[in-house]
Amino acid sequence: MDKLKIVLFMCNWGPHAAYQALQDSGADIPAEVRMIRIPCTGRMSKALLFRAFEMGADGVALVGCEPGTCRYGSGTAVAEGNVEDTRGILDLLGLGGDRLRLAMFLPEESQPLLAFLQDFYKVIETIGKSPVSIPPREAPPAVTREMVSQLLTTHDIYACQDCGKCSSACPVTLAGKPFSPRAMANAIIGGSVAAPEVVNDVWSCLTCGLCYDRCPSAVDFPDFIRDMRHIQKVCGRTGHEAHGGFFQSLMRTMTSPDLKIRHWQWLPEDIQTDPQSKTLFFGGCAPYFDTYFKSHLGVQTSGILVDSLRLLNFFDIYPAILSGERCCGHDLLWSGDQENFRRLAQLNVEAIEAAGVEEVVTACPECYRTLSHDYPEQGIELKFKVTHIYDLAEREIDKGAIGFEKLDRNLTFQDPCRLSRLEGRPDLPRKLLHRLQPESFTEMKDRGISALCCGNCAWTGCDSYTKTLQVKRLRQARETGSNMLVTACPKCQIHLRCAMEDPFLGDEIKMEIMDLTTVLAKTIRWE
Repeated sequence: MDKLKIVLFMCNWGPHAAYQALQDSGADIPAEVRMIRIPCTGRMSKALLFRAFEMGADGVALVGCEPGTCRYGSGTAVAEGNVEDTRGILDLLGLGGDRLRLAMFLPEESQPLLAFLQDFYKVIETIGKSPVSIPPREAPPAVTREMVSQLLTTHDIYACQDCGKCSSACPVTLAGKPFSPRAMANAIIGGSVAAPEVVNDVWSCLTCGLCYDRCPSAVDFPDFIRDMRHIQKVCGRTGHEAHGGFFQSLMRTMTSPDLKIRHWQWLPEDIQTDPQSKTLFFGGCAPYFDTYFKSHLGVQTSGILVDSLRLLNFFDIYPAILSGERCCGHDLLWSGDQENFRRLAQLNVEAIEAAGVEEVVTACPECYRTLSHDYPEQGIELKFKVTHIYDLAEREIDKGAIGFEKLDRNLTFQDPCRLSRLEGRPDLPRKLLHRLQPESFTEMKDRGISALCCGNCAWTGCDSYTKTLQVKRLRQARETGSNMLVTACPKCQIHLRCAMEDPFLGDEIKMEIMDLTTVLAKTIRWE
């Protein structure tokens, strides 16, 4: 067996003094342990802890100060939360939460520290090597004029009429950020692809597609930005990824074929599935979102998956599910990592086809677009049909004898960019909304293909300007007089809930949020 790789992140203060004492005395510290000195355990975010596993660590120990002795006050408490959440992610991935451990020691506790390190080594030795594979790295190429010119031609950027309709509609620009799709296109055409302002703007774009909708020349700016990010990534430039790039790191890790992912281990027992079914339900990343954000936002987007399955069961459909389901790869593709996106897509398609299914149903608009549109576009052949659960629900409800219970709420609706605008299907969720029996349903000022984005896409570009956009959207929702905002994408729910945490605006922008699938599942009945 190859030598184990155990990373020890060691706080610079109390425990480091204990570790130095062990080194000075020639103590039997396991040779597989590599110590990295850090200023405080509270500085080790979930992204940094997980990154070690992505890079091939078999075990990670985070060692800090005893509670009450942290030089920065809250470091130990923050570390406890980050380790707990990251262990949850490792369990879902099938790596096992036991590969990550937190411990605290005082300067004089060198022998307890040694015992901890020796015990942790034995635990990792028992678990064994990590199944995470690390793709070989190649030297990044330089950006050439030919690469950029081909991209400009592919997306017809030369057709830009310089009319400015894109910039006048862009939600990021209207939020006050010095950003303009038109100016960026002109700068890239002029050869300034490596200019700092261009590099920054490529990552500021939400790829929401509003500019594409307004462009008289039909310039597909979102796809252009997606491919510009790919060029920047292959040339070694990092993106402006939110949460330290945690979710991109998670998805890159999922490209390891030997992972024994446990995506559905939490599923309630009353949900009925059938491994022999010709219909498969593809859930998406909700379990990872809930684990990551549980200490901050308390989101429960996994409930969307449960309610989707309950809705299918109501229609007497008992779908197959993939116990080792991986992410669809949407966020890798839209943050420029096409190589790992294709690896992930290929693993997904192979697993789905091995299950012998003919139809894949999903409730996530990003999964729906990625599976049905982006996989074929990126050269991944599909031998199955991809259906959004709203299409399936419409199909089943149209058979008759189905109604909905009265809902004591005044509703408004947040359009998901991927479904309503990029897929051009704003009417699909509205057909179902109009079947419901709420107190009222009132549209927001900006709706349908003109709807405002929730402020983030592919976990990139999160800043004060996108927060401004989120607050604007929530105010629009409140202005309708509604008391429930219905969403159709788990990320819309996460980002808008995050904006509601604003301590200064308080109740001014707070309102109940519920996914449309959940509303359907809770109110549907036989007549």
